[in-house]
This record gives sequence, structure tokens and C-alpha cells, in this order.
Amino acid sequence: MAVSRRTVLSAATLAPVAGLLTDLAPARAASPPGDVVGKISVGYQGWFACPGDGAPIGGWWHWSRDRFQPPSPGNTTIVSWPDTRDYAHVYPTAYPNLGDGRPATLFSSYDQQVVDTHFRWMQTYGIDTAALQRFNPVGDEGPTRDAMAVKVRAAAEATGRKFYVMYDVTGWTNMRSELVNDWVTKMSAHASSPAYARQNGKPVVCVWGFGFNDDGRPFTPAACLDVINRLEALGLYVIGGVPTYWREGKNDSRAGFLDVYHAFHMISPWMVGRTGTLDGLDWFYTNVNTADQVDCDAHGIDYQPCVLPGDLSSGARRHGDFYWRSIYNMVRLGAQGLYVSMFDEYNEGNQIAKTAETAASVPAGSGIRALDEDGTSCSADYYLRITTDGGRMLKGQIPLTPVRPTPPTTGTPPPPTGDLARGRPTSASGHTQAYVPANAVDGDGASYWESTNNAFPQWIQVDLGAARTVARVVLKLPPAWGARIQTLAVAGSTDGTSFATLAGSAPRTFDPSSANTVAITCPPSSARHIRVTVTANTGWPAAQLSALEVHAS
Repeated sequence: MAVSRRTVLSAATLAPVAGLLTDLAPARAASPPGDVVGKISVGYQGWFACPGDGAPIGGWWHWSRDRFQPPSPGNTTIVSWPDTRDYAHVYPTAYPNLGDGRPATLFSSYDQQVVDTHFRWMQTYGIDTAALQRFNPVGDEGPTRDAMAVKVRAAAEATGRKFYVMYDVTGWTNMRSELVNDWVTKMSAHASSPAYARQNGKPVVCVWGFGFNDDGRPFTPAACLDVINRLEALGLYVIGGVPTYWREGKNDSRAGFLDVYHAFHMISPWMVGRTGTLDGLDWFYTNVNTADQVDCDAHGIDYQPCVLPGDLSSGARRHGDFYWRSIYNMVRLGAQGLYVSMFDEYNEGNQIAKTAETAASVPAGSGIRALDEDGTSCSADYYLRITTDGGRMLKGQIPLTPVRPTPPTTGTPPPPTGDLARGRPTSASGHTQAYVPANAVDGDGASYWESTNNAFPQWIQVDLGAARTVARVVLKLPPAWGARIQTLAVAGSTDGTSFATLAGSAPRTFDPSSANTVAITCPPSSARHIRVTVTANTGWPAAQLSALEVHAS
């Protein structure tokens, strides 16, 4: 298991600052807007596994201290509990039942539906870019992290999000010889994806951990500079995840690394664990961040400070005020982009992903704090909604304001876009062999659902998770298959029981010349469950679909 990044500074180093400080004029950006400049990026761990999920790492990766034993109050690595209602599959733990009596279950990041769900949240809540964490890939974690890159790429492509690789060098003894090789031989293949983040026309890569003053990152300035130069020689835009005090070379930063830091195209100083108060955030704004921005401007470096929701387990969040102040301070500073730490870091309590709302949704007697820990009710998606408003403020879509505009329990998230069915739960009248209905929503054009043979009619159904406006359904077969006609109808339902016709039964031609794709437009209708019923197929005595896509427009 990777070493935690947290290095808590003494509260004595923070001098309280009363009130809010005078706003600064926006700084001149070293780079034009791209996939990280002018954007909201989030750190994405994707590092949770459960027995039976197929992950090569095996066990309860990052859920348990002893990953070969189920997580429990005495064998855990987490301090916050996820809200799991959007996941199609969860795994039982050894925790007591939740406060409302439900079993205490957790998700696996290795399940594609979980990754798809996370990226659908990013899409819904206006998160632009995900930084996929990649620790030492040479050890036993390597195959799992390789697979996670593939899963993240697929989810990003399906939801219109961007992603980039963020190497964490913690504990990576042979980093100097292995990191660039890992990019060249493995990760660079993902840069061909339209979803891979680019800045100034270059693929983005981040290296986190150079210059930190601890035993987990003992690298010399020469070794670090060598890696940066080699990455940049490959035509990459390189971000440095650096210590808080990088510019001064003190506290969490080793001395003598300034040339290393100035070699990066973008600097993103770490802030987790540095303060848990509003006054502390203001102190850093005045005494650290402001001079950081000046230094970056002077050297033509983009500045991407870390913003954070606060540690839920220590009571730092102040029902969203801490997170908003963190965002507000960096936007008024004129930062070129923001890095949210983190999306799914339930281990340190600084996640923005959906989290248990009340004691009814955390294991009874566990002491794990829910979002209402300070007496203010908050929806599971509250910190995602704050991120939406923070991104709008960063982009000038709403005025700069120190007052949090996001209510804790009200407000409707913007309607999702893209394929609403991707990764959602499915059902069917039947299937043949391994051609299960889930194949139609997995994003793999080669996999497909095939119904029971010689028994029409047959149907396949997808649950969108909530009532959505549906205006178009796209059906596909594997592109290499021969032409055929399937007679089919499309229906929608809000409750899964009573269905209304969205498109009447008609012959639909699947032809390789049009990529075996059929698009069906229907009057915009509200539906949670979409059912396709097939009554005939000229190519095979069964219903067949490799993709069932649902779109709002």
C-alpha cells in the first residue's frame, strides 16, 4: 500500500487573519486555456479493490490495513464512508450494519460501472479533468494500475471528460530509471485518446513528490531534473506536484530544489493537512500563495494550487464553507487552474465524491462521521455541487464571491449529457451463454447481448438511475457483422412497471456501411427505464445488440 501523502503542520505556524483580504487582479496566465489551464482538475485515486472483482492485486486493496481480511473497525484504512446507492454492485464487509440496518457494503474501483459512475458524476457536476494517480507500477500494483488506466480512458471518452497520468514517486526507489520508461512503453499509448488532456498542444503528465522533505522521496535535485527534462524532451507538458513551501525551501520542502521546481510547466503545491480553519486558509493565501503566484508569473509557469473540501473526520469542513473559502482564495488570486484534492480519497476524509449523509448511512458504532457531523444536513453530492459552482466562478460564469452560493441540501444538478445508459444496471427477458445484457452498456463494441434463441419477442432494459429526459436511442451491432434487419420497439417507464411507447415497432436496418448503427429519435419524454423489444431478426433467430445508448438530445 502506498504511503499517505499527509504531512500535518503544527497549528502554531499559522497566524490567524481576521476577515477577508483585498481581492487581487487576475494574474497573467503563462498559457492559454486548455485542458488544465482555466479548468477544474481532480485527483482520482481509483485504488479500491474487493475480493471477487477480478483485480490482479487481490483482496481489499486500500479498504483494509490487512488487505486479505475484510474491512472492519479494527482493520481499516478509511475515515469516511461512501454513499454507494449509484453502484450496480457492492461487496459485504465485516463492519456492523449501517445505522438504518442495511448491510455495510463497499465498492470496487476495478468494476467498470464504478469508474463510469464516477466520470458521469464529473460530467454532471462540471469537473473538466481527472488526474489518474499512478504509484510505482513496477511492483505488485502494476497490473491493476495498468488496467485502471484503461478503465479511466473508456469512462473519460464516454463522458467527454479529460484525464492525464499523475505519477506519485512516493517509495519508488528506482524512479529515475523507471518512470520515463513507463511512460514511453505503457502510458503514452493513452495519449492518442481524444480524452487525454492536452495543454499548449502537448499531452499532460504530472510528477508528484519531488523535493519533499521526508524519507519516502529521497531523490536528489539532479535526479529529479533529469526526469523532468526527459519528459519534456518527449513533447509533454509536465506538471509538478510540489511541497507547500517549494519556493522557500523550508518545512516540507528540501533546500536546493528551486531549479527543479522552475523546470516544470505548471506547479501544483500540496495543501492537504496544512490547515483546518478558515483563518488558516487566509494565512496561506497571504503568506504563501500570493508570492507563489508572483514567482510563477515571473518564470512563465502556470500555477495550479490545491483546493480541498477539508478533512471530514476532524470536523474541518464547516458544511462547505471551508471548501468554498479554499476555492475563493485561489480564484481571487488569479490561479491558472485548480486541483481538487481529492475526488475519491475516503482514506484521508478529503473526498468530494458522494459520501454518507447521516449516521443512518454509516456503520453503527464505527465513529465514522457523516456529512451532517456539525448538525447541518448535506446531500451526498453536496461537495460535487460546490465544485460545480467553484468551476463556474473560476471561468467567470458567476461573479467572484466569498459567500458560498451552494445550498447544502437543495438545488438540482445540471442535466447529464452523453450516453445516459453507459454502465447502468440492465435486465433482459433472457440471454444465451455469456452474452449477457450488461454487454450492451459496457462501451465495448465487440461484446454484445444475445437473447434466448428461437423465442421471439425478446427485450432488454436499462435503468438510468433516475428519471431523465430521453430524446434519442442509439442501437448498435459489432461493426464487422453482416447486414440484418431487426424489428423492434422502444418504450420508457418511470417506475419499471408501466411502460409507454417512445418509438413504435418497425424494421430497423443494421448495415456495416453505417457502422451497424441505428439511431431512433423520439419525442422528448421523461423515463428512468428504457426497454427495447425485438420481435424479428433476419440475421439470427434472436435479439442482438452490442450497444444500447440513451441520449437526452
